[in-house]
Amino acid sequence: MPVRLSSYTQSAVARDADLAKSQLSESFLRPSSETRAQVLRQPATTQPVQNVVGVGIGEKIVAGRRTGLLAVKVFVRHKFPLDHVPEEHQLPTSLDGLDVDVEQVGTIVALGPDPKLRYRPLHPGSSVGYEDPEGQVVMAGTLGAIVSNHAGYFILSNNHVLADESRLPVGAPIYQPGLLDGGDPANDEVAKLTRFIPLKPDSNTVDCAIAQLDPKIVAAVADLVAGPPTGTATAVLHEAVEKSGRTTGFTTGTVTSVNTDTAVAYETGTFTFTGQIAITGDGGHPFSAAGDSGSLIMDRVTGKAVGLLFAGGTTTTFANPIDDVITALDVSILTSGPVTGPGPHPGGGGPGHGGPGHGGHGGGS
Repeated sequence: MPVRLSSYTQSAVARDADLAKSQLSESFLRPSSETRAQVLRQPATTQPVQNVVGVGIGEKIVAGRRTGLLAVKVFVRHKFPLDHVPEEHQLPTSLDGLDVDVEQVGTIVALGPDPKLRYRPLHPGSSVGYEDPEGQVVMAGTLGAIVSNHAGYFILSNNHVLADESRLPVGAPIYQPGLLDGGDPANDEVAKLTRFIPLKPDSNTVDCAIAQLDPKIVAAVADLVAGPPTGTATAVLHEAVEKSGRTTGFTTGTVTSVNTDTAVAYETGTFTFTGQIAITGDGGHPFSAAGDSGSLIMDRVTGKAVGLLFAGGTTTTFANPIDDVITALDVSILTSGPVTGPGPHPGGGGPGHGGPGHGGHGGGS
């Protein structure tokens, strides 16, 4: 017989409910040596010991509506349709006369660093940007990765994040955090615009730019949440991906379209792109928002970089294929660090040089 929520104030009911809760806690909640980055990269699974992240006492909710009934609440990373769960992985529907109510809450982690803050060493996934010479725009985007070639170590982000849609000159200062997030031009310059791929009216394949680290500026290779990239790969349909961005932080999603052509509105015009990656956020949540441009998108299982986030709509995010980006800029993504600018010539540098390059300076408007 269903138990009313109000009866939890009675000692006998509370004792039975707490005992039932404790039984499930002991069965499913176990400590481990897995780090936050490792847990965030775990694929969805129906196994309760990996899927259950919390157990408590609360009100049973059915189809989003309150019932007034007492229940043992089981919080899971992913709530699967019952016919997708093997019998041996199914949770009980009741326990000691109490309903069991399963609720999806995602992966529970200690709240991560604020990507809008000042970071020294620099970290991918944090705020970065330029200063508008005319003082009309105060902006910030995302530092996507640290890259290298024979000329040095560089911040990787979008053209529109580092070069103001091809309007800034090579050598323009780059700040972390971006000025929109409190960056101080007198104290927070970390790099200088080095190269960008100009945007053109049609048939663009990338929106990307690099800025060489200033002398003595130290940059970590790992982002603020999920660790460093392990290399690069080509995105595939239904691939589980992740990103760390300035606005929405760490989010996960799924590749829903490849070889995608799209028209993107910029301040300087609407430009067409070919061969792009489309991504939708998991669980109905957005994968990105304004200010996340420049984020590196990585495979959730392998940690390999697959795209550079540059645009989005209400439900879908778009990214340049990462191999197109590094080919266009003639750089390699670093997978270990930290490194010190300007590098890699004598007098600068550090571990983790991602491979030789040719070029590194140039760009234009």
